[in-house]
Amino acid sequence: MPAAIATARLEARISTDLHSMLKRAAELQGRTMTDFVVTAVQEAAQRAIEQSEVVRLSLADQECFAQALLTPPTPTSALERAFDRRSKLLRTA
Repeated sequence: MPAAIATARLEARISTDLHSMLKRAAELQGRTMTDFVVTAVQEAAQRAIEQSEVVRLSLADQECFAQALLTPPTPTSALERAFDRRSKLLRTA
């Protein structure tokens, strides 16, 4: 028997006009109002999260980033020492 899925309740006060619109939209799609609203909210939340995680660069920034990848600067002595220490730590682990 599958385990029960934990749920939480969400309540919101909306205008009667919005309520009517949501009810009509749900009926047009042959879904319950709850299913319609939950799906719409889930999609909106996913879009908001994805938009916040996307890094947007100007054209100049894109070119600078690509150039740094194509021709990286030579490592400094401090960076080389750090890599040596890292290699030693990994060998002893």
